[in-house]
Amino acid sequence: MLRKLCWLGGVIGIMGIVVLLQRPYHDGALRYGLPFSILCLWSILLISLWLRRRMRRLLLILPLAAILPFVLPGKPMDRLALRAGYVEGLRSFEGAVYVWGGESRSGIDCSGLPRRAVRDALFHQGVTGMNGDAFREWARQWWFDTSAKAMGEGYRGFTRAVGISGPLRKLDFTQLEPGDLAITADGRHVMVHLENGNWIQADPGPGKVEISNPETDPRGWFDSEVFVWRWSILE
Repeated sequence: MLRKLCWLGGVIGIMGIVVLLQRPYHDGALRYGLPFSILCLWSILLISLWLRRRMRRLLLILPLAAILPFVLPGKPMDRLALRAGYVEGLRSFEGAVYVWGGESRSGIDCSGLPRRAVRDALFHQGVTGMNGDAFREWARQWWFDTSAKAMGEGYRGFTRAVGISGPLRKLDFTQLEPGDLAITADGRHVMVHLENGNWIQADPGPGKVEISNPETDPRGWFDSEVFVWRWSILE
């Protein structure tokens, strides 16, 4: 009976992980469900394989290995590499389908685009530099979801106001840095500056991520009143 329950628990744990990772959404179901499913699967495996010494040791070591990156010593961030990785990550989503609440390559929305790109850059710097600060900031931003409106309010210190505002089409782009966030006054939409006046956004209109320039693009977002914000971690 116990073996059957373990098999059932293992199948449920695996299915939970697969389903959650296939969804494009970054929401409470992912933040709470994914750790819970992984914990359930690990517990079932530990109970099932307890009598096998090597497997028991391996399973007991796995949580320590998973925690290790987040307890590594911190190092100064390589801001140039971080910004370059962030911008490269933004560009990699060009053409991705727009999905409200999405934050993956199978679907992404306007705020999910810069969130995911900056987190990917942080994780890469953590791996390549064995930098605990980068891993911890990645985890903090993964857990605390940030909407466009929250980005425009400096939520948890993730972003800071640059002091530039006005209709986006009339902004002086020479004052902007790659990766700066133009957030509409009503907090409904965010566009990200790349360089030379080019912007990338997950636009619900055409339903995908596009790069465009307000000098040649007539879409209404570029006439919106915006406030420019910048990721604090990039400074």
